[in-house]
Amino acid sequence: MGLLAAGKTDIGMKRKTNQDSIYLNTQKHIFVVADGMGGHKAGDLASQMAVKHIPEYLLAHPGEEPDKACRESIRHANLTIKQKSDTSEDFTGMGTTSVLFYFKGAHLYLGNVGDSRAYLVNGHKLYQLTRDHSLVQEKLNLGIYNRDQAAADPHKNVLVRTVGFEPEVDVDAFTYKVHRNDIFLSCSDGLHGKVSDADILYIINTNIPDPSKATEAQVQKAVDLLVDQANANGGNDNISVILVIAQ
Repeated sequence: MGLLAAGKTDIGMKRKTNQDSIYLNTQKHIFVVADGMGGHKAGDLASQMAVKHIPEYLLAHPGEEPDKACRESIRHANLTIKQKSDTSEDFTGMGTTSVLFYFKGAHLYLGNVGDSRAYLVNGHKLYQLTRDHSLVQEKLNLGIYNRDQAAADPHKNVLVRTVGFEPEVDVDAFTYKVHRNDIFLSCSDGLHGKVSDADILYIINTNIPDPSKATEAQVQKAVDLLVDQANANGGNDNISVILVIAQ
């Protein structure tokens, strides 16, 4: 089973800097989206460190059990970012979200911290594979909020878990059996916060009608149009998107 992938990160329409970073290594089957946060250039640095150190760990430990490697790679990045943040007041409090796709054999090993998301497109349906580590999501989990209240909360972007803020981090990790024609999407909240699930699904299915025959140009076009739609809807945040097709 081969993988076809494309990605893009975009500053959006309102921000002065892009604090998102992405990493694509189709040959080694490793893909990362990171959405940084912090003053000065700290958010930029945190996301850049995540997309450097997560793959670095995986490439240095090819024989490790992949589900363990998935968690440990993000923990490795977390400690490295935290140690960097302690070296200067300019970096204090910096952190980043991270979504990791690590394909091995017939499985996807998925790691997640923060509110960047992973989705599966299968059978013309969009399934969210991750759960946000946000204050609003915790209120949803407890039944304090319904979906409408969550969407209207002015603090919906407040995270309860990030990579790099504390010396240790709890990583959500999942394993999925991969089937031919599965399409996996990872993205920062600049996409999922501005484009509805229905529109995300429509753009992907319209531009990749037959995943088994998809070309790299088709996948890149779908990625570009997702970013364009987020910008058309306001582009209030940086936008990062990675699409991976199992063929």
